[in-house]
Amino acid sequence: MATIRPSRPPTNGTTQAMSGGPDRTTSLSSFPSSRTPSNASIQNGAGHLASRVVCRRNGSASSTRTPLTPSSQIATSSGPTAYPIRKLRPQYPVNSTERHVEYILVASFDIDKGPTMEHQYPGAISGDENMLAELMLPDQAHVREQDWTIFFLHKDTGDEEEAAEVRRIRKERKERRLRKQAEMESGVVEQASALGQNAEDSDGLEDLGSDNDDDDGEEEGGEGPPLIYVLNLVNTKQDATVKRCVIASQFLDDGSLMMVRKPRGAVVKAMAICTRHSFLHIYKPLLLVALDEYFKYPIPETLSSLYEAVNAMDLSLMPRLSMLERHIMYASDTKDLFIEKFEQMIQQRMMEESSSDVSPESPSRTTHELSRPSQRYGLPRDTHEYETRVAYHGIPLPVKVPTAISPETVGDFSLIKLIQAFSGPHATAPQPFALHAHLTTSGAYTHPMLVLVNAVLTQKRVIFLGHNRPSGEVAEAVLAACALVSGGVLRGFTRHAFPYTDLSKIDDLLKVPGFIAGVTNPAFANHPEWWDLLCDIPTGRMKISSRIDQAFQTDGLVAFQQQYPAFSPNSNGTGGGTSLASGTNDPPGDHAFMEDIARSIASRHGESVIRSKWRDYIIKFTRIAAAFEESVYGASALYIGASEADAGAFGVAGHGHVWPDETSRARELSATLWRIEGWRTTRSYYSFVQDLAALWGRLPIRVLDVGHHLDRLRQLRLSYEESGRIFLALRDAVKSYNEVCQLLTATPGNHAGLFYLSLGLFHPNSRVRLATIELLERIREHEAGRHFWAQLGRFAKCTYMRIAEDEAPKDEVAREANVDSSRPRTAGRRS
Repeated sequence: MATIRPSRPPTNGTTQAMSGGPDRTTSLSSFPSSRTPSNASIQNGAGHLASRVVCRRNGSASSTRTPLTPSSQIATSSGPTAYPIRKLRPQYPVNSTERHVEYILVASFDIDKGPTMEHQYPGAISGDENMLAELMLPDQAHVREQDWTIFFLHKDTGDEEEAAEVRRIRKERKERRLRKQAEMESGVVEQASALGQNAEDSDGLEDLGSDNDDDDGEEEGGEGPPLIYVLNLVNTKQDATVKRCVIASQFLDDGSLMMVRKPRGAVVKAMAICTRHSFLHIYKPLLLVALDEYFKYPIPETLSSLYEAVNAMDLSLMPRLSMLERHIMYASDTKDLFIEKFEQMIQQRMMEESSSDVSPESPSRTTHELSRPSQRYGLPRDTHEYETRVAYHGIPLPVKVPTAISPETVGDFSLIKLIQAFSGPHATAPQPFALHAHLTTSGAYTHPMLVLVNAVLTQKRVIFLGHNRPSGEVAEAVLAACALVSGGVLRGFTRHAFPYTDLSKIDDLLKVPGFIAGVTNPAFANHPEWWDLLCDIPTGRMKISSRIDQAFQTDGLVAFQQQYPAFSPNSNGTGGGTSLASGTNDPPGDHAFMEDIARSIASRHGESVIRSKWRDYIIKFTRIAAAFEESVYGASALYIGASEADAGAFGVAGHGHVWPDETSRARELSATLWRIEGWRTTRSYYSFVQDLAALWGRLPIRVLDVGHHLDRLRQLRLSYEESGRIFLALRDAVKSYNEVCQLLTATPGNHAGLFYLSLGLFHPNSRVRLATIELLERIREHEAGRHFWAQLGRFAKCTYMRIAEDEAPKDEVAREANVDSSRPRTAGRRS
């Protein structure tokens, strides 16, 4: 894809360029601060937000595109559902002061000093150089030519000045946005005028769900400042002129062990990039070229050129997606999803350039000259990734930046690789686990991946051991585990994760509750008091520690046993009631779920499909947890607005997870009870409660649980009257752009898309059929909805067209007849 030349502000490569002044250094640590940060307040929010204004793409999904010119106008929708225009904002503006990369580090191994830090550019970021150097040079790095490591750095929470300034700016932006929004709703500001407003006003007219304030501030649910992600590359180059030594063990004749030094001719150096972007894997090609260059020219100018090149990367044409749009993007593989936003970003840029080129100081340019800049722009081949280039030493290195990133997704990893590593040995030669109520929810032969998920959910100490394996492989396993348990829904795992650490930091590691760490030293396996679950990557086995704390009875357990004595959970974590007529030994459906995952992997369905399935699994768990809290405690913090959803707005009521009957509900709650109670006291639970509170304030539909009623259509045998009320309610509730977005988040492709909505076309009631026609028409006119419509079956589409042609005129005639019958009649005078 052709791209524009980088236009970010040039950097001078000095410490003065960093925020905080010339004499200020940022204090960082690989371990979180021992101070307990204050929890952010939970705000529900209120008020109806204006519907989003968009540029709709005309034509079908496969229509070709004409070259864009500065004179191209961003046309407004002309269909039945018109969505006006609103100016889009980039995720990373051209004039942003935020740098893509904040620091570049170089470390090397010295025979006399050990790991040493050679350079920190543009300035020192921590007083503990030995700690950084040891993390950059992992164990056994000298036996491999190349190795990758990832670790996180935490800012010192004692320095609150910068965080307070960020919160103040975020609060001002939010107040300005709400003020402009209120003016727009009251008619003081026209919606269509948003396109012509300046950048300051456009901040206040952001679309619904565009959580700009949350993105710029504390991203971890009030847990502290954003992490600094460090991508590190270690290279070992053999050099006979360099005499270095390694420490090795040697047994003497008397059986005693002696440590000796053996000479080797090699140079070991590591280069790391420190960034606040979680997609740090995009810098791997740059590190490969830069470290090779540093071996030739080990001078600060080499780091300076890399620093300026990566920070000149232009991402100003990558549109900022709203919260609901990101959720749609996560669950879809459509390569041109939201392509209209990229078109509009290019058109906005070209209009700005054309207006700046034509000025009183310069004569007007011809149409041919104005069309030349369009050659510098191009649409992405896959909207999930924004393609650009970084020019380093004259080499244009291609870079693909993810457009939307789900929480707890750091770097590039594979869930399939993690699942296969531990599923294979379990399938061929299963070994029983030591029973634990939180971990073995399906008995001694619970699937290892479910044991891992339960351990992370209930905040156990988890260690991934990769003896004689590259540290990069261990780090990928840790990051994959965090994303697996998060499902793009839960947070709080990566902040307490250590993709790579070593034995020298065990004292600091044990101070962190519920950590997830990756190590290569086999000594960790001999200390079960250091961990609760050990995941041995080479053998593919997991082991529950003999020193793990056992689960204890809670008030929720006692209350549940009193309500459902026939389904009292066992002390080993398995649910009761398995001897009932159903005869099932898998009440939570975990074994069936893992079999489905195995079939998908064997069928080569791909990484995105596996991630979607795990996302559904975690969402289901949170909804079951909400149902448990409502059943036992009377209310749940995991479901805000239950009273509104049960009030019967639009003629339907209900919320939460759907079960076919009360017996199935009690059985599944009993099977999931122990891990729910274990999860309710963890960091991820409280972060999720805060996220739900923020989400509730931005949802366009709050009096109707869209997901609940769609699940009723999918799972229950409803009467015509019940299903008809659902279709009519959805027609009345889903009208604006953001309301359609919220509906689409509940109809992903792995849930059959719009199929169950299209069943309303076959309803015996003509009013319901016409309501379904109207609802599907709004989806067709939507930027993302048109892709969902394209994936709908041909039979449903033909039925849609037939009903639209046959019954719509009848409905119009009936309405006219009703109007005529309602008119008052006057008696004429007799002659």
